[in-house]
Amino acid sequence: MNTKQIVVIVIIVALMGGLLARPIKGLVDENKGANDSADAAASSAFNFKSVSEITKQSINTSIAQEITALEEKVAQANGDEKLALLEQLVQKWDDVAKFAPQGFIYEEMAEISPKFEYLLKAGDAYRTAYTNLQDTAMSAELNRLAIRSYEKATALDENNLDAKTGLGAAMVTGGGNPMAGIALLQEVVAKEPKNINANRTLGLFSLQSRQFDKAIERFKTVVELSPDAESYFYLATGYENIGLKNEAIAAFQKSKEMAADPTLSQFIDRRVEELSK
Repeated sequence: MNTKQIVVIVIIVALMGGLLARPIKGLVDENKGANDSADAAASSAFNFKSVSEITKQSINTSIAQEITALEEKVAQANGDEKLALLEQLVQKWDDVAKFAPQGFIYEEMAEISPKFEYLLKAGDAYRTAYTNLQDTAMSAELNRLAIRSYEKATALDENNLDAKTGLGAAMVTGGGNPMAGIALLQEVVAKEPKNINANRTLGLFSLQSRQFDKAIERFKTVVELSPDAESYFYLATGYENIGLKNEAIAAFQKSKEMAADPTLSQFIDRRVEELSK
């Protein structure tokens, strides 16, 4: 099973587990004090070293040992030498598609050489890492770090749409001020109507807030520009919730074709059977 297929299965579980019923943090938050305490604890628990050690447990032992040896060299280096070693280290993590450590590495690189590119990559790495993470405490902390990195990036280039999109998406996900994030994303699509990431994030927000007509329009744009199984699945979900059964069936079938995964196929077959009645 490839990475895209795994992502689709995770998304289905998330949807069926209550995507449409789950409030977006900041719009409805009845436990703000408890959340603040949890965020503070997460901040102290998850750092470059601890996240690296946690992530190494899920990769090949020999590769983990290579990463550890490289980390030891990084700790002894300074300046340009350290920056070059960090480049090697981030590539090692990229080779095994582990993104959380990459976020910390890019942030450290930005401390040595404060480039927009490093901060944008840090934000992107953090956001990719927390998107399907099961550990809610780590997810919240990575979300906070993503927002911080994107804010630093936009401070260096306030007109960059990639940084604004990332910041808006991270704020909607869990920044405590989702409406400000939505405003940023709407600013992006106003300047670039075909921006895939901004449309996808606004589409997900529309699904969560049960604005299915808006979600459909967003995901129609996404699949027109960059069709994938995940987006077709969300498009089908929108159609299903407003009673457009034929359109939902067609989108579900496209999702099934593009993912080519037995588990997803079985789930979609059941959905299509229900919609066909």
